[in-house]
This record gives sequence, C-alpha cells and structure tokens, in this order.
Amino acid sequence: MGNKPKLNPALVFVLKFLCLFGLLYGFYIVYLSITTPGGMHISFFEKHLNFISGLRYILIESSARVLNILGYQTRTNINQLLTVGHNILRVGFDCLGFGVMCFFSSFVVSYPGSFKSKLLFCTMGLVTIQLLNISRFVLLGLYWKHNTNIYLSDHHTIFNIVVYILIAISLYFYTRYQDKATTLNAANKPIGI
Repeated sequence: MGNKPKLNPALVFVLKFLCLFGLLYGFYIVYLSITTPGGMHISFFEKHLNFISGLRYILIESSARVLNILGYQTRTNINQLLTVGHNILRVGFDCLGFGVMCFFSSFVVSYPGSFKSKLLFCTMGLVTIQLLNISRFVLLGLYWKHNTNIYLSDHHTIFNIVVYILIAISLYFYTRYQDKATTLNAANKPIGI
C-alpha cells in the first residue's frame, strides 16, 4: 500500500486562513444584519446579544474617558463622540475594526503553534488593535476637520494601513517565534524505536 501524499504545509495554512477568515467575517456581517433594523433584523438579538453595539459603546466611552483625563469635555451617545470645542465623530460599524480583527485572529489561529501561544498572542493583538482604535478616535476628536484636512480626509484607510503594517510586523515576529519553538520541540523529541 502506498503512502498518501502530504499536502504542502503552506497550502494547508492558506486554506485554513481563508476558511477561518471567511467564517469569522461572514459571521460578523450576518450578525450585524440581524442586530440592525431592516433586512434580517431580530429584535431579541439587537436588545440582548448585541456585542457589536457593545464594542462601539466601549470604544466611544473609553475615548471620551481618555479625552476627559487630558482635560477636554466630551459628550457621547450611542454612536457619537463630541469633543466640546473641537469635533464630533460619528462612529459607524465600519469604524470598529472587525475586518482587521478577523484577519489577525484568522492568521494567528491558522498558523501552526501551541494553543497557549496562539491564545496569548491573539488576545494581546486584539486588545492592541482596539487601543489603536481608541487612540485614533481621540486624535480625530481633537484634530480632524471634516473637509479641511486633505491628508486625513479618509482616516479609515489611513488607520487600516497603519494597523496592517503593525500587524505584518507583529506576525513576522510571531511566525519566527512559532517556527523556532516547533524546531526546538522536534529536536528535543526522543527518537522512536
């Protein structure tokens, strides 16, 4: 009986990554449509299980808290942050970073490595992404003018570029760490008889 040919590990990683990203991002899109009036809306999910609006609330209130600590007055509601005397931000669902978080999580989970290191790195990465998001809201609350600043006119794209660059750098070091750990584990395995 012949040996089954093994799939290329890089191909396995890419397939896992694409499937997991599709599942996570697809879940987000479906859940967003379930919790937003119109379309497939289910009011129970909107009122009691709406983690998307929960994240938006946390980001708005955390940004307001940072601005308050810095000495600025703020006013908030469910989707807006006003920095008194400066700017008002309307925080849409596309501002929450779910696409970036799905990409990051999918990569970390799909890449070979120990569960413990995946869990730790994924948690730290997701928290860092949201801390960067809060920093963006604070800076936009203070300095962004809707149509007068041509360099910040598309802050979503600028934010995504910065975050993806930081993710690429962190994933580079993560993959090096995981590869080194895998090599060390293989070298320390006793030779079978």
